[in-house]
Amino acid sequence: MTDRRHFLSRTLSLGALGLASGTALADSATFASFHGALDAHPELTVFADTTGEQAGDGAIIGHLPADLEGVFFRNGPGRFELGGERYHHWFDGDGYAQRWQIGNGKVSHRGRFVQTQKFREESTAGRFLYSAFGTPVARKAYKNNDTVNVANTNLLPFNGKVYALWEGGSATELDPQTLETRGIHAWRDDLKAMPFSAHPKADPDGGLWNFGNLPGSDRLAIYRLQADGTLGRMALLKVPNLNMVHDFAVSARHLIFLIPPYDLSPDTSLCLAARHLWAGGGKAARPLRAVVVSKETLEVRATFELPPRSVFHLGNAYDDGGTIRLDAVLYEGDALPEPMLPMRGELRPNRPGRNATVQLALDLASGQAREARLFGVSEFPRVAPQVVSARHRKLAVLGASADSPEFILNTVNLIDTDSGKADSYRFDAGWQVEEHVLVPRRHARSETDGYLVGVAQDTRRGQTVLTVFDAARVSAGPVALARLSYRAPHCFHGNFLPA
Repeated sequence: MTDRRHFLSRTLSLGALGLASGTALADSATFASFHGALDAHPELTVFADTTGEQAGDGAIIGHLPADLEGVFFRNGPGRFELGGERYHHWFDGDGYAQRWQIGNGKVSHRGRFVQTQKFREESTAGRFLYSAFGTPVARKAYKNNDTVNVANTNLLPFNGKVYALWEGGSATELDPQTLETRGIHAWRDDLKAMPFSAHPKADPDGGLWNFGNLPGSDRLAIYRLQADGTLGRMALLKVPNLNMVHDFAVSARHLIFLIPPYDLSPDTSLCLAARHLWAGGGKAARPLRAVVVSKETLEVRATFELPPRSVFHLGNAYDDGGTIRLDAVLYEGDALPEPMLPMRGELRPNRPGRNATVQLALDLASGQAREARLFGVSEFPRVAPQVVSARHRKLAVLGASADSPEFILNTVNLIDTDSGKADSYRFDAGWQVEEHVLVPRRHARSETDGYLVGVAQDTRRGQTVLTVFDAARVSAGPVALARLSYRAPHCFHGNFLPA
């Protein structure tokens, strides 16, 4: 109980989040530089502002499989500009929830902003009021994490409900059909405003594992939700230098967290992104740590050290005897500043070796970690839902073509984790792809017995397109496209709910 009070007191501390009162720095210069570059570089439209609700049907190209039925829920930042000012970081935008209904040979789309407290207050004021992850504003003080909750990272269907997730605060419940905002959801009364990450993982029994992290607290919150939506177990673990952890992986017996080497600046006039100081370089470089937590005891079982790198997303993990194997996308150096470049109209360079998808092997007996490279420059790893926490042989990732001077995700790839070979499809120039997910057929006999479903942005035509691949033949190209007549905001993450 003492640990929980300590964590909550840090959650409610202005200094803990780096959102103390200060000068407003969301600025018109960033606004002007972005719009000055937009006409010459249509690929920047994925970082453009969105206003209002959207609804429409997709024009079907190809053949939409009759057995692909359900809803593809998606979420990402949609509002970057207000009152002539523009956010500095891609992660700052207000959440825009999207719903793709698929079935009976048709695809329909709906999108609307999550009506968070922050969104409503700033809409009324006509300008930004609160600091964001990568942009100091601080025109108005805040009460707790949920005052500044942007609900912009994932959309989770669970136990008949849908939640918009943001790792710094509570889940926000939405209506599954209309996407209307129902309000903040706390899993228990004393856990209001607690960080609840945007990357929960399913258990075979229908429950969920998740975590929460508050930079500077050195405490990791662990949540185990039952299949009926109630909180089954909760623990707070002490983990030193726990200043950034965005995702995790689960195996049958363990929870695995990769913690990159960041220090936290005490300067609370800075935004939270700027307070993260990279400690992975020079003679005093700290390692990337893999922290293994036992599902049974909810205690740290082991910690492994790897070369210093940063990381956002993990794929899957499984127990292989006394070894844990897991997928991760690892970056050379500090990756946090990169999403700031396109916000001011600069294209991100596609540097060889900037990151790679790897499979790690953590040997619990020896304490040693090994690493095998699976794929080059890539992001957004996903596996088939039926193999989460179990042995998997296929991993879906997006990739950036090696011959492109800019870092633009334009390939869809299904990697064989045993051979390292990838079944890949490259989109034409002017296209950018979002995270793709594997959707198994009802009685799937393998990880490729189903579809790879995602969204792509046709930036030259200013249109958003739902994409459907046969998971067994990705290189043959999409079997169906559903093209909207408009551009919907570019999303981070989502999940498919079968009919």
